[in-house]
Amino acid sequence: MLTAFLGMALAAPLSVSAPAFADETVPWGHGISMHGKPALPEGFTHFPYANPDAPKGGRIRLGVQGTFDSLNQFILKGAWTSARGMKERQMGQNIFESLLIRSNDEAFTLYGHLAEAVRMPDERNWIEFRLNPAAKFSNDKPVTVEDVEFSLKIMSEKGRPPFKGWYSRITEFERTGERSIKLHFADGKDRELPLLIALAPIFSKSDTNPDTFDQSTLVPPVGSGPYTFKEVDPGRRVVYERDPDYWAKDLPVKVGFDNFDVISIDYFRDSNALLEAFKKGDVEALQIGNPATWETGFDFPAFNEGRVVKDVFEKGTPAPMLGLAFNTRRPQFQDKRVRQALGMLVDFDFINRTLFRGLYQRTAGYWDNSELSSIGQPASAQERHLLVEFEGAVDSDVMDGTWRPSQADGSGRDRAVLRGALSLLQEAGYKLQDRKLVNAETGEPLSFEILVRTQDEERVALTLQRTMKLVGVDMQVRSVDASQFEERRFNFDFDMLFNSWSASLSPGGEQYARWSSEAADIKGSRNIVGAKEPALDALIDAMVAARSREDFVAAVRAMDRVLISGAYAIPLYHVPNEWVGRWTTLEHPEKSPTYGHQYDNWWSATASQ
Repeated sequence: MLTAFLGMALAAPLSVSAPAFADETVPWGHGISMHGKPALPEGFTHFPYANPDAPKGGRIRLGVQGTFDSLNQFILKGAWTSARGMKERQMGQNIFESLLIRSNDEAFTLYGHLAEAVRMPDERNWIEFRLNPAAKFSNDKPVTVEDVEFSLKIMSEKGRPPFKGWYSRITEFERTGERSIKLHFADGKDRELPLLIALAPIFSKSDTNPDTFDQSTLVPPVGSGPYTFKEVDPGRRVVYERDPDYWAKDLPVKVGFDNFDVISIDYFRDSNALLEAFKKGDVEALQIGNPATWETGFDFPAFNEGRVVKDVFEKGTPAPMLGLAFNTRRPQFQDKRVRQALGMLVDFDFINRTLFRGLYQRTAGYWDNSELSSIGQPASAQERHLLVEFEGAVDSDVMDGTWRPSQADGSGRDRAVLRGALSLLQEAGYKLQDRKLVNAETGEPLSFEILVRTQDEERVALTLQRTMKLVGVDMQVRSVDASQFEERRFNFDFDMLFNSWSASLSPGGEQYARWSSEAADIKGSRNIVGAKEPALDALIDAMVAARSREDFVAAVRAMDRVLISGAYAIPLYHVPNEWVGRWTTLEHPEKSPTYGHQYDNWWSATASQ
């Protein structure tokens, strides 16, 4: 992706003009917020979830399940298989940085980073940034407005969704000073767009080849972040080394962060190998998602001797939606009644008791445990107004707030539930024939394959397989390794698989990539279920256009109802908190942010200030 580049003709040069008089009334600030104002005042010294006295030095060894074959995470070819740790919330902006940086203690608030100041009008039809004069890349080249323009344009042309869609909506790049740039939009309907622009990765124009930007690469890129690449072993390990000359180490948004001299991330083919590496100390921190492992899997010498501890981090964000995703492009799943009937066959209580020691909580919708959830809430007048044009997009019980996931008796073979599912399948045109469920017209059996990649997924799938067999459904379980799983998910080459949809307090533009009709036909997009629902398209538009928190909540709740009614996935379960096993070689702040723990503000217990 990144080689010395001699020339390019992506677009015309930046226009240079004096700001309009009316624009002069818009004040500069140290941050911006999606709704309301930033919680931290100008001149704040550090984020509340960072330890300003954290010592520098030492290393942290992390592990993930999967593989990687690219260092370009911003294109379709690297969407699922790029190296971890370059730019992400939990591991930090180690390589690439953005004009503003997000506070993970607020719903959606950004503070100055590469840009020392920002301003935008209430209409949000433009946003202007003033670059920090100290900002520079790891090769000591300064970050310029030309780099900003180049980054946004190359991503709009060759980036993957949703980045491509966001950045292509900039209508004009206006240079308003040596270090300032104003970005114009056609209108301010998408009120989230300026904030998404502010989070764009900024590349070095002189070190990025635009001709090869859309290709996977293992050539280490040039970024402005606190780390550079020390080692890249494709599919096995990536190691980052802290830059002692990092330009932003004393900025308030970076005080207490980036404390390790070295970050190593090892890749493991399966979860058992990852857990064993943690027990041996080859991985020093590991988030645990399996309740049985959390309860019984810590009986090993290092834990018993006190060298490993269990941390529980409370989050203030909605629960992630882990579910069995249907590929609605498949003919057997195009009838919603079939998907609803199969969803009824998940006996959560049986699975939770027999496999997970009863420690999971049932997931119902896409923003559970927050004000954004529609569960238990009758639709408001605002929601009904948003949905009035989409008759039938929301089921009546979902609209009135009485819907819940199917509740079986915990036996794994609740006859009432089985009869109800079979009745719905018969409505969809199926009948029992020789104990097999077949299409009444074609005689084709109702059969499908579920992809699994971990032992936990396989155990749940096998339990579900037995229940499916009781009503004549032929469900096959196919175990694949991480690379095969990602390839098949990327190409939509599956019938059903386990998928997790993360949730935030400020969902917005990322929902286009997950649920929009346009994304459904783009391989590698996050719309893996193939949803093509006009109501979803309209509600995402309403979500990003909302001017008040009240309007925003109404749009998200309405979207939750449409997603639930569409039965695109069978909701499964979630853990109530974040569970992390940690070797005492690592320390972390007492306070964790609203969005949960993050490793980039931890430090080595053996490091000295």
